[in-house]
Amino acid sequence: MTSKIAIIWNPTKTDRESLQSGLTDALGEGGGPQVTWWETTADDPGQGAAKDALASGADLIIVAGGDGTVRAVAEHLADNPSDAELAIVPLGTGNLLARNLDVPLGDIPAAIARALEGDPRAIDVGWVEVDLDRGLERHGFVVMVGFGIDAHMIAETDDALKDKAGWLAYVESLGRALAASEIVPFRITSDGQPARDEEGHTLLVANCGTLQGGLTLLPDADPSDGELDYLVLSAEGVAQWAGTLKTMIWDNGLKRLITDKDDLTSTDAVGHGRAKTLEVSLPEARAFEIDGEELGLTRTFTVSIQPSAIRVR
Repeated sequence: MTSKIAIIWNPTKTDRESLQSGLTDALGEGGGPQVTWWETTADDPGQGAAKDALASGADLIIVAGGDGTVRAVAEHLADNPSDAELAIVPLGTGNLLARNLDVPLGDIPAAIARALEGDPRAIDVGWVEVDLDRGLERHGFVVMVGFGIDAHMIAETDDALKDKAGWLAYVESLGRALAASEIVPFRITSDGQPARDEEGHTLLVANCGTLQGGLTLLPDADPSDGELDYLVLSAEGVAQWAGTLKTMIWDNGLKRLITDKDDLTSTDAVGHGRAKTLEVSLPEARAFEIDGEELGLTRTFTVSIQPSAIRVR
């Protein structure tokens, strides 16, 4: 039973009064667990708040914010194991982990009710060591990392439009992202096997497979299976992109549901794989993203999985 709740909230996404109102609606009459509040800042997107929340004895941490806040808190919990459980009140544009876990979107009372009453599920956390211009960095992630169209689309998206239009703002930047995503050769090492050469404009390494708008890029990605799924895209021109969309939406989507087909379809322009560790090296620096946030340019990165790292309601 939850005895002490810590609410970590991003003040750029909502105000405390809205969260307090939602919490009151969810708890009903008669009080409830002790609640403490921890506000994120530009200097501390969530790791420090999570540390303080754990030190205060919280057994449930509710994260109210976007993907960056959720990732920061999940990163600290994975790196500092405890009995505390995590819950999400999704407030950002993407809300990628919340979408993959079917957390209610755009409804603070419903999300808080889920946080209070939902059954915890152990999920994996991915870790990436990425060599950026400013040095080697290590980050946890809960959805996906990679380079290519996704990273360029994030970099090209107008923040003001994103505030007004939500995830649809990414569509506006898609054309510029496509233009910036040229096919490049790269080397990939999977689970310590011999390195192999690949070509593509996009590589995504995923713990979860669903993106904004319900688009599922990696339908077999399961945040609780102890493995990472990855996708290599190399489509060019109208014909190849049409074939790629057919492969992703029909062959690996609707057709699999209808026929109970197990294996994913790969083509010359769409490749799939699964691994616990991946090492990637590029001949030239590419924009790199983590859970919907651009980190910078990189030529090398290593990804690994921490199975059942956190428990999420």
